[in-house]
Amino acid sequence: MAKCYDNYTKEELIELLNKQDRELANKKYGLVWDSEKEPEQVVLDCENNFPILERVKEKEIKTDDSDYNILIEGDNFHSLSVLNYTHKGKIDVIYIDPPYNTGKRDSFLYNDRYVLKEDGYLHSKWLNFMEKRLNLAYKLLKDDGVIFISIDDNEQANLKLLCDKIFTEYNFISILPRLTKKGGKSSGNVQKNHDYVLVYSKTNEAELEHLEHTDKGFKYSDEYEEERGKYKLNQTLDYDTLGYVNSLDYPIIIDNKTYYAGNVSEQEFNLRKQADPKDGYRWRWSRDLFNFGMRNGFVIVNKKTNRIYTKTYQNAAIETDENGKYYVEITPRKRAISSIDLLNNEYSNDNAKKELRSILGKFKFDYPKPSQLIYDLLKRIGNKNALVLDFMAGSGTTAQAVLQLNSDDKGNRKFIICTNNENNICTDVCYPRIEKVINGYNKNGNGEFIEGLGGNLQYFKTSFIKNSLNKEQLKINLSNNCTEMLCVKEGIYNLKEESKDYKIFESNKKDKYLCVYYNFINDSFIDFLNALKKLEGKKIIYMFSSNDLVDKELFIEINDCVIETIPQKILDIYKKIVKENIKRG
Repeated sequence: MAKCYDNYTKEELIELLNKQDRELANKKYGLVWDSEKEPEQVVLDCENNFPILERVKEKEIKTDDSDYNILIEGDNFHSLSVLNYTHKGKIDVIYIDPPYNTGKRDSFLYNDRYVLKEDGYLHSKWLNFMEKRLNLAYKLLKDDGVIFISIDDNEQANLKLLCDKIFTEYNFISILPRLTKKGGKSSGNVQKNHDYVLVYSKTNEAELEHLEHTDKGFKYSDEYEEERGKYKLNQTLDYDTLGYVNSLDYPIIIDNKTYYAGNVSEQEFNLRKQADPKDGYRWRWSRDLFNFGMRNGFVIVNKKTNRIYTKTYQNAAIETDENGKYYVEITPRKRAISSIDLLNNEYSNDNAKKELRSILGKFKFDYPKPSQLIYDLLKRIGNKNALVLDFMAGSGTTAQAVLQLNSDDKGNRKFIICTNNENNICTDVCYPRIEKVINGYNKNGNGEFIEGLGGNLQYFKTSFIKNSLNKEQLKINLSNNCTEMLCVKEGIYNLKEESKDYKIFESNKKDKYLCVYYNFINDSFIDFLNALKKLEGKKIIYMFSSNDLVDKELFIEINDCVIETIPQKILDIYKKIVKENIKRG
């Protein structure tokens, strides 16, 4: 490592040591890493420019009058900066699939260069990258919000400590291993077939739902299906045990046929009873429980194997009352998420590639996640109106999962997904996938037509307003270019009326209005007021103000309205983000 400092002056080395001392002064336990030797350019861009959104109207998708979902194309640091104005404290759940930082050429891009294994700051660059974005994401979550983060062994330990720092270790929920593939060749001493999903909450107010047990083994029907649901063959009633109990070794007669535990003959049964061994076959149930189960449909005989099986129902079980009497309890069986729930093939990368190929046909994207993974994680968030954010959206899996879950349970969840356009991932994979899932598509490009799930989408790109030495001019410039941000903030996009100095947008249901006045008060303000008087419904009014103050008496004749100023609140948020993320010395 000494070679790294050969070109430093004495003064620079002293300052570096002083800086490290300052950073370590308050560290008792936790994660410590090198500060940025090479600051992120996308972050530095925000020092002299203010991120905004530009609407791409031709990529809007509208199938009904529900609220819009949002896709933002651009660097996620810029997107998160915008969202810290439009959606601070409004997000219910975040899912992200960050770069795994494997040190390979296509893993983690930093300042337009891939970070390779030989880089001495491999982990530090990744941690600086992640810390900035997770800090911004933390502010977006509601107090009962939850974040899910996919990761593998390369950074799992570091990410856990980083999240302990940002979300605190008290809000750590779990690390869930996920099956990535079955079989395959081993590249080292251990064949790696899993990665992880880290789960954190913003505060201890968050809870994951207990869901009905949906084991796919429940596939058999009988006369009880209407009230108990389908059943599965749970296990044989007899088993070979080290804890043989004589009283549980008894003959069972069904349809004039006698059965003995272990499928033995009567002679073998009698010899076993006389020997009373320490281990051997016996029934799992007592005589009383068997008789009750038999009367109430919890027992089935497989005549081919000559074995007796117990039946387990989706929505029913055998219970006992305070007197020890058996009864059938009929209620949906719910349970908490298990730490090994994600070790099924439906959550694998192989399954994800097949899924994406079925939608897009031929494509080039190496690391998709299966929508079933995000679908099942989102089901654990009980709110059917949840707002879901994925600021590392890649191929758009989160969007598909949200749309599918809404279709299945009649929910009204909405998504905001953000991705850059590296290798045209946004324009050629993410957006086309969402469009097809909403409108329908031919499987594999030429096969069976799959009906669309419906929904609406607004498409935006990140852009910038250049900082101006003239503060008043900067405020005017930002006010004139923040319209799309205000549309995203209020979820209202349909232009109803406009003039040189104002614009009015209406919601899809025409019951809410976004009204923006861009100028200092002049003759056009009367026209703006007259337009407002014609509107029936709630009106959110954004008014330009150079001093962040508006005389609300101006709107005394306007009913059902809320008045906000622009652009000072936007500037305040951006200045704070810059101060927190661009550290000098």
